[in-house]
Amino acid sequence: MNKIILHIDFDSFFASVEQQDNLLFRNRPIGITATHGRNCIIAASREAKRLGIKSPSRTYDAQKICPSIIFAPANFVRYWEVSKKFVSICDEFSPTIEIFSIDEVFMDVTDTVPLFGGVQPLIDKLKLRLKQDLGEYITASVGISHNKLLAKLASGLKKPNGVMEITEDSLTDVYKAANLTDICGIGYRINKRLHQMGITNLLQLRTVPLTSLIAEFGEVQGNVLQDISFGRDDRPVLHYTDREDVKSVGRQYCLPHNEYDKRKVMQNIYELCEEVAIKLRRLDKKAKTVGIYLGGANPIHGRKTFGQYFDQGKDIFEGCLYALNSEVHGYVRQISIWTSNLEDTKNIPDPLLPYDQKQQRITQIIDKINARFGDHTIRNGFLLYADKLTTVPNGYAASMR
Repeated sequence: MNKIILHIDFDSFFASVEQQDNLLFRNRPIGITATHGRNCIIAASREAKRLGIKSPSRTYDAQKICPSIIFAPANFVRYWEVSKKFVSICDEFSPTIEIFSIDEVFMDVTDTVPLFGGVQPLIDKLKLRLKQDLGEYITASVGISHNKLLAKLASGLKKPNGVMEITEDSLTDVYKAANLTDICGIGYRINKRLHQMGITNLLQLRTVPLTSLIAEFGEVQGNVLQDISFGRDDRPVLHYTDREDVKSVGRQYCLPHNEYDKRKVMQNIYELCEEVAIKLRRLDKKAKTVGIYLGGANPIHGRKTFGQYFDQGKDIFEGCLYALNSEVHGYVRQISIWTSNLEDTKNIPDPLLPYDQKQQRITQIIDKINARFGDHTIRNGFLLYADKLTTVPNGYAASMR
């Protein structure tokens, strides 16, 4: 029996969230700009896209197309909160969900479809939940197929707020109408090289001998392109908690400007340590080794292995200070924190001392609160007046979203 795979992709995600939160933005062309560096649009609303405004693009070019366009700075903390709610909703429809990016997931619903009376009733209920819990302006397109490659193609061909299924019988007709770049795995450069070979659509790609593809693109990419041409993809949907091969857990952050304030640098380091600790606990892992790198006027780095396992932000922070073993001079622009020497929590004895047991219970409660209301809802007092860290795409790199 064929698998039933869904690809669920939000429509104009960043802009839709802003329109849901701000009544003045609704039904108007919106351009979301990078938080630091406001001259680049990293996402455009559906209204802006209909006018020909693309993302990424320059604000200057967008204003020439539509002088009335509204620019709004990106709010990645808010987008991440919505994304987490989205994944939580999807969990109710399938136990097998793979997070592909902040605004799209794959779901294997092969075993759960009978519980909802079919694929379409399941999708209808899912879309209703998204509308009820996230808002009417935050919509998603859904692709259905027997593998991930074609499910993702289907969702992209039926935007916005659409539903499309690609079956083995309909594949040829879909490939006739689709562009090469519509399918995941063929980007601008590969598309250009295929056109130079005289290949302008997916059906033509199917006729190219594998030897010719390998000669042009190499063995790995050549085989990938032939699989794409026949709609072949045997990759399973991997649940987002399946991380058996994790060897290290880390977090890096580029500050918006050169930071000379040592207290702010230490606050950023502490918050990154807390985020690494949260990742460890969600993976049911503990670490024995901690490393840190500070890039800036005088780059420094250090690494230290300890005798006991840890998964607390405070312990990671103290380990970082111990690993640095030197003063921070000049400005800091980049911070990297990582942990390694990991072990499954279940293989490590529980704490014996009452104080350690109490701290473990407090951490569990804090994790539950932060999981429900957003990371860093409860923070260490040292971070009381510190800004929350945000991951901000730089200009055109945001086009990978």
